[in-house]
Amino acid sequence: MSGPVGDSGGVVRSLAQADEIEALSAIYGTDFHTESIDTSTYSVDITQGDKTAFLQVTMPPDYPATSPPIYMLSAPWLKGPKRQELCGYLEDLYLENAGESIVYLWVERIREFMVEVEQEKEEQEEELSVTLENTVLSEEPETEETGPCPEVFSGEIISDRKSHFQPHLAAVNSHAEVRQVLNKLYENRKVAAATHNMYAFRLQPPGVPSLSQDCEDDGEDHAGRRLLHLLQILDVMNVLVVVSRWYGGILLGPDRFKHINNCARQILDSCGYITPTTDRNKNKKKK
Repeated sequence: MSGPVGDSGGVVRSLAQADEIEALSAIYGTDFHTESIDTSTYSVDITQGDKTAFLQVTMPPDYPATSPPIYMLSAPWLKGPKRQELCGYLEDLYLENAGESIVYLWVERIREFMVEVEQEKEEQEEELSVTLENTVLSEEPETEETGPCPEVFSGEIISDRKSHFQPHLAAVNSHAEVRQVLNKLYENRKVAAATHNMYAFRLQPPGVPSLSQDCEDDGEDHAGRRLLHLLQILDVMNVLVVVSRWYGGILLGPDRFKHINNCARQILDSCGYITPTTDRNKNKKKK
């Protein structure tokens, strides 16, 4: 049996853990990071082509013998069903290799998945007007002109049990501007590393009779729809609201939706989208 091994921080871990950490450091070099010795938390930066991913794992004392590592996966390009598909692959890998070191297998399966996604993208280049996830990334008419990116405002952070939530808002008048804002946000490394970047928008530019609206959960089930519902009951238009969440390892249950909603209301209010008239209209709808 593998005995416990101590380190300079006083943390006791199994010999298997120590061997795995040493191997990961040797294999991934500067892409392997020690986030916290006290909690045995480590991360790996994964790059494949133009895509990047960030895998963070926390190793419980009884890993790998009886418990799996707790993982957090951040990848801005990974949305909805595709995210769930990859998480399913990682869970299957653990079940197939229970009791064994798993992080290397996870990293390489993520890299393989990134290659598969890129291949699918190439195969679908002739169908750019159709998206797999009904997001705002659907194709716009080729005649639409793209101007400067709208200004993006970020609100105050709400923290609860090591999770952090921050809202972002931009006035938008087209799907192209929605894409511009999202791309600009993802250029920020902190935002790109968020566990979830859920959003909702409503569009009805002047002179356009039809309303366009959509939302994205980004792995936080039902969060995008709740954001869109808030925009609907407040009857705000031509606005995109994004809420970034950095998961802290503790499940918040329904409280997470309260924080997401409060974040969105906070930035809508601070940017002047909520007026006394707006609140009166909301109260009438509740009666």
